[in-house]
Amino acid sequence: MTLTLLTVYCLLVVAASLAGGMIPMAVVLTHRRMQVSLSFVAGLMLGVSILHLLPHAVLETGSLDVASLWTLAGVLVMFFLQRFLHFHHHDAPADAHCDHPSHQTPATEQSRRDQMHQQLHDLKHPQHRHQLSWLAAAVGLGLHTLVDGVALAASVEAEAAHDHGGFALAGLATFLVVLLHKPFDALTVTLLMSESPRTRPYRHLANVVIALLVPVGVLMIYGGLISAGDQRNVVLGCTLAFAAGNFLCIAMSDLLPEIQFHEHDRVMLSIALLVGVGLAALIGTLEGANHGRSHSHEPPGAHEHEEHADHEHDGHQHDDHEHELESQEPDGHDHEGHTH
Repeated sequence: MTLTLLTVYCLLVVAASLAGGMIPMAVVLTHRRMQVSLSFVAGLMLGVSILHLLPHAVLETGSLDVASLWTLAGVLVMFFLQRFLHFHHHDAPADAHCDHPSHQTPATEQSRRDQMHQQLHDLKHPQHRHQLSWLAAAVGLGLHTLVDGVALAASVEAEAAHDHGGFALAGLATFLVVLLHKPFDALTVTLLMSESPRTRPYRHLANVVIALLVPVGVLMIYGGLISAGDQRNVVLGCTLAFAAGNFLCIAMSDLLPEIQFHEHDRVMLSIALLVGVGLAALIGTLEGANHGRSHSHEPPGAHEHEEHADHEHDGHQHDDHEHELESQEPDGHDHEGHTH
């Protein structure tokens, strides 16, 4: 069941990635549409990282400290990947229709000057810059996609191992995050490669290769869990914590620029964010995810042994009480005979 579910998940994610690469040819992209969509997906990602992945990680590892360290590692790794590879920038194409009024602030004015400086540099080395841009983005997105596959498999494995008594499929929340965010990643590669001499089939091929890293990540986590042996739960928990850190960093990198640069559509963007977080919480409710009681790693017979021990203990106390009564009866009999 788990393998079948993961296979379906992977096929849908690959299809979503390919569809994302075709978005510029089928849909008129605008800044507002992109930002509202990103706010929703980032809210979902934020909710899943904190409400789903992190609690599972703590319970699998059995240690809040271990889960926290791996979450921090996930945040830092993704942060430095974005800093040095510059692969995570989602926006409408430069010639897309701007559907909001212009707001000139010191921050946006400085951003405009920085952009003009970069454009002057690009005029001197256009082909070199575009080649480095899409190559760096492809490498960064490839690593990011690999982590998505690992997170998806770990989430499905962790939730399938416990009967929540809920209605949602195992790993559904993580799957939705990967499914909905992957088109934006594919769009990044397509737009960057469109500025290079690469042809359209080559762009689609690049998207296919990157998308196929999701099932590669799935296979990696299963190989790791098999080789982990007795430490399987710890490895699974650390993987979930690392994925939670990755998701948290990506979500905040999509959300934080809104505060500085997007003075327009504040209410709409905020609502989209809250809807995404609310969806993550709703899925948790459908899963029946009571993390305090439904995830216990006690040995199968531990509860029965405890009940048996309590029963023996109660029986022992009962025997002692009867023994005390028997020892007191002769004294009572002698006392009565003595009075007569």
